[in-house]
Formats: sequence, structure tokens, C-alpha cells
Amino acid sequence: MALPNAEETGNMAEMEMQWAVKAMSHAETYMGLLRKVGPNNFRLCPIEDELYDDFKANFPDLNLKVLNEDDFKTETAKAKWREFMTKYEHKIHDYNFGSLLRIDCTGDYTEENSMFAMRT
Repeated sequence: MALPNAEETGNMAEMEMQWAVKAMSHAETYMGLLRKVGPNNFRLCPIEDELYDDFKANFPDLNLKVLNEDDFKTETAKAKWREFMTKYEHKIHDYNFGSLLRIDCTGDYTEENSMFAMRT
């Protein structure tokens, strides 16, 4: 049986739920490691410095302490993020996989303090 392509799936609720469960599992693992190792000693990928420098060049005014969903969810923002992510298609495994972000970096992953974004 062939899998449907992205255009055919739309927003299938069960697919979104599976994606959210996997993203939450990643978030819990990440938070556990962050607490154990500390933010200064925690590396997510081998090209982290390159990624961070490119991120700062492309999004210099993004407030990282408290995120604004409009910086991620508007059509203009989505296009800018898509352009940024595509550069890492062959450098980062699952570069376009969804991930949970803490809206306020001082808080935990909760329903109120999380939003969904692309991993890269």
C-alpha cells in the first residue's frame, strides 16, 4: 500500500498526534539532558556553531528569551524559516522534523509554554 503524499494528507489528526507525541518525547529527553549537563556543555549537533552563526545572521532581532509565535507562524515568517532550513537538508538528520519550543526559556515544557516549530 502506497503512502499518501503531503498534498493528499492535509492536516490528518492522527498523523499530527503521532508527530506531537514524538516531539514531546524529544522535548522530555532534551530537558533531562539540559538539566543534567547544563546549557554551556550541551551540544545538539556537530555543526552547532555554523548553525548558530547563520541563525543570528538571518534572524538578528528575534527575541530568544520569550518567543513570539508570529515570528514563526505568519506566511512571511514560514517562508523565511523554510529558506533557512533548506540549507541544512543534507547536513542535519530530520532537518525539517517538528520540534517543541519553550516560549519562555525560563519555564518548563508545558501546554501553555510550548509551541511547535521545525527542528532546524
